Amino acid sequence: MISRHEILALIPHQGTMCLWDEVVDWDARSIRLRADNHRDGAHPLRSGNRLRAIHLCEYGAQAMAVHGGLRARASGGTAKPGLLVALRGVQLHVARIDDLPGVLECEAEVLVEAESSQQYGFRIHHAGTLLAEGRAAVML
Repeated sequence: MISRHEILALIPHQGTMCLWDEVVDWDARSIRLRADNHRDGAHPLRSGNRLRAIHLCEYGAQAMAVHGGLRARASGGTAKPGLLVALRGVQLHVARIDDLPGVLECEAEVLVEAESSQQYGFRIHHAGTLLAEGRAAVML
């Protein structure tokens, strides 16, 4: 298991903008993570006293960043900075997430990669129920 402290060393998102608490498992093609911050009244993405499901896209994008950081570290380097350029096929199965007890879990998988870009698929669950899924593309 990889802790939040290690995650913070891998990605540019710091403080409360680092959305993931731990990496449960990962390999060269995929990653599984958990977070328990979605009920926090001070969550940085919260507005109107709610955390809306659309913000799960940021959770998915950060899963990509963590995976990229782990892959780079495993090969003795650091990850190239990335810019989220597209979300595709996003399906949100709830309206909000701040009222859900327990942890969020994410699975993300590399779908396509090139020297200057990557595309991942992501799925975010809560207590076995799919909350959101989609694809995200990043330019490196």
